[in-house]
Amino acid sequence: MKNRIKDLVQEIESIVAKNNDELEAMRIKYLSKKGLVSELFNDFRNVANEEKREVGQLLNELKNKAQDKINEIKESFESLQTDDNKTDLTRSADPLKVGTRHPLSLTKNEIIDIFSRIGFTIAEGPEIEDDWHVFGALNFPPEHPARDMQDTFFIEQNPDVLLRTHTSSVQSRIMAYQKPPIRMLFPGRVFRNEAISYRAHCFFHQVEGLYIDKNVSFADLKQALMYFAKEMFGEHTEIRLRPSYFPFTEPSAEMDISCNICGGKGCPFCKHTGWVEILGCGMVDPNVLENCGIDSTVYSGYAFGMGVERITNLKYQVKDLRLFSENDVRFLEQFKSAY
Repeated sequence: MKNRIKDLVQEIESIVAKNNDELEAMRIKYLSKKGLVSELFNDFRNVANEEKREVGQLLNELKNKAQDKINEIKESFESLQTDDNKTDLTRSADPLKVGTRHPLSLTKNEIIDIFSRIGFTIAEGPEIEDDWHVFGALNFPPEHPARDMQDTFFIEQNPDVLLRTHTSSVQSRIMAYQKPPIRMLFPGRVFRNEAISYRAHCFFHQVEGLYIDKNVSFADLKQALMYFAKEMFGEHTEIRLRPSYFPFTEPSAEMDISCNICGGKGCPFCKHTGWVEILGCGMVDPNVLENCGIDSTVYSGYAFGMGVERITNLKYQVKDLRLFSENDVRFLEQFKSAY
């Protein structure tokens, strides 16, 4: 009995299988109910009592060795199969999820890049502001409707602490401590107390610009905005400036561009006018300069401001503002190629 066990141990140690079929045949040969190991266990009852302890131990070791050998060969097959999958050049590559920047970030970065080419740098400020930097310094009269709670989010009913309604508050901070010349952009998120719809939201993003120096004229403003429009929307883009009113600029204007969808011929997007409004602008009001400690008899300047969502709508033709803040992956994946 001991010799049979010893011979079977040597035989099991030399097992070789080329595939799973051969391995299964080996398992049946040694470990099935009618296998060689099972036959030895059946013959165990014929072993003399004084040898049962030793032989029983040898049989258990034989069974464990056979099972370990089968498992070892099986694992080697699985490992080989995995390696083959990794190196099989005939198989198509696994699709990998590729992320992208948010469309608003893409547009904001492009706006900043365009103006940086003509000397503008970036400045940022707090979203929770005081009345002076948001309204007072910028020439808003006390009775201006923007100061009403229906238009502005105030903090704990405090009329002096609020969520900024425009990034112009950063302009007033910069002008208060930095001497001209000043040529800066102010990107950021702003808040308005408005009902949420496809065309309006309670928060959105702006990029404003400010240039203050000696002898700055409206012609300088027009040239800078013309450069921006052609870089952002194409060389054939035309602009027009319409008179308007803002408390912090005088004279003030709103700028339209020729519709980039119909080429100025007229379509539903531009309401068949051939023009689309994109920003407000004007020469900095002398009162604003004086409020911020800049001598208006020596220096002049221009300012402009645009909504990032508005520019993104024009560039990518997104008709619903709510899509920008809902984080719908199906929507965001459309901008992979724009990165």
